[in-house]
Amino acid sequence: MQAPPDELHAAGPSVAVRAVKDIVFGSVAGMTAKVFEHPFDLTKVRLQSQVLDSQARFSGPIDCLVQTWRKEGVRGLYRGLPAPIVGAMAENASLFLAYNELQNALRWSEGKPLSQELSLGELAIAAAGAGAVTSFFLTPIELVKCKMQVQMLLPPPGVAAAGLEGAGAGALAPADAALRRLPGPLAVLRNVVHETGLRGLWLGQTGTLIRETGGGVAWFCSKEAVARMLLARRPANPDGSRRSLAAWESALSGACAGVAYNFALFPADTVKSAVQTEAELRPRAPGEPYPSFLATFRAMYKAQGLRGLYAGCGITVARAVPSSALIFLIYDGLNRRYG
Repeated sequence: MQAPPDELHAAGPSVAVRAVKDIVFGSVAGMTAKVFEHPFDLTKVRLQSQVLDSQARFSGPIDCLVQTWRKEGVRGLYRGLPAPIVGAMAENASLFLAYNELQNALRWSEGKPLSQELSLGELAIAAAGAGAVTSFFLTPIELVKCKMQVQMLLPPPGVAAAGLEGAGAGALAPADAALRRLPGPLAVLRNVVHETGLRGLWLGQTGTLIRETGGGVAWFCSKEAVARMLLARRPANPDGSRRSLAAWESALSGACAGVAYNFALFPADTVKSAVQTEAELRPRAPGEPYPSFLATFRAMYKAQGLRGLYAGCGITVARAVPSSALIFLIYDGLNRRYG
């Protein structure tokens, strides 16, 4: 049964306020976590981008971090950070907003009060929808980020590729290349639009859509399942309402969510990174179309099997534990204080 018109009207302002809070809380949580995790994300992208190379540049995540630190310094570890910061704001703000509003839409369609808890199946529907919506905001930002994160893997201007093959084709460009002026995020964005038009900003959208839709389900449902298990250990409030999570419970359930999200559909992210860095690392003849998501998936599986599709997964899952814990710790904390 739907709420009476006067009740819906009274709820109007609170819906707007709730939406603003979701945007602000999600943005703050996402930006904070992104600063912490960026060097590990850079490592993941660089490992993913070398799957189709004839000779690997890095032997593993530690080697990638060490080489980046030695040849590019702290600035190299945070190469491309502005785009992910914007991306973290857009991703978490739209994700939390869409997730909560889709939950309310499900309650409305079923005649349930807004305060009623949904089942995990219903939450999965809301999470999938939120992930799908978020993917369209996220793809252009991730495209710029990935292109910037592999810039230092390219040979310096004037150095022939053949000159690098004999001595370190599998490593970073020479140390003095770190001093080169590389295009920033706006320059990369303009270049993409100039070469491929606005449509080119959504290169890799298939991978982002698959990752965010399925990953959103894994992220939110894992967090909620663990949170409910933790809350079941203690009685509800006297009025029957659900108790708030303690800080450590938010962090623990968030950490579990991060592992589930990153492991569930990691191959889709690997293929997306390869597609988005194809132009830089494996340029094709002018006019030759770039491979589709499915074609790239097949090529990567043929080259290295499941191991290639999960390149960088270990370090990604490892950094997801504190990063996702931090996101939910901040988001839930802000909700408790200002929600």
